[in-house]
Amino acid sequence: MTSPDTIPLRVLRLIGSPRGAESESLRLSQQILEGLAVQSGGRAIELIDLDLNTLPHVDGDYALALASPVDLPQLGSAQRRSDELIRQLDEADVLLIATPMHNYTVPSALKVWIDHIVRVRVTFTPTPQGKVGVLRDRPVHVAISSGGLISGEQARQPDFLRPYLKAALGTVGLHALEFFSVEGTARGDVALEQAREMAKEAIRSFFTPQ
Repeated sequence: MTSPDTIPLRVLRLIGSPRGAESESLRLSQQILEGLAVQSGGRAIELIDLDLNTLPHVDGDYALALASPVDLPQLGSAQRRSDELIRQLDEADVLLIATPMHNYTVPSALKVWIDHIVRVRVTFTPTPQGKVGVLRDRPVHVAISSGGLISGEQARQPDFLRPYLKAALGTVGLHALEFFSVEGTARGDVALEQAREMAKEAIRSFFTPQ
């Protein structure tokens, strides 16, 4: 019988920044991956990267299907893409989101992915008491970069990103969210290095066994 420790930890990483490899959020997500490796005690990690900037928006057929009170028999291309993205998410043991903050909230590329996976009668069930997620819960780690400060006493910038992700992912059943951030990336090199060190320490503290 295969030991659970020999099965790779499947991590789905969503890359939201249009800057790709140069993005601060992707750099931060790499540190989270290192933390996951420590936390897993040497268990192999299978990383699946998804560049969200390649996803097309949902279309009219998709909107019609979501507005219908019953499932429609004919699947459009957006629905088939949604099926694949939901399958990919459901197979992951850990969801890792690398995202910048754009205008106080998630970038449009991440919103497109959310529009594809938050789907009535597939990832959530409508009830008189509200929407009930049907996906199994699992760890969700979010690496955020922001030009301004969104945490602490000196924060002067609204933050709709974290509450929005909690609400949107909670709709489908994902509630175990942890946020790590590099803030003040537009405040100069010295401030950026300080922010990086603070984020690194936060990740180390979270993932290092006590």
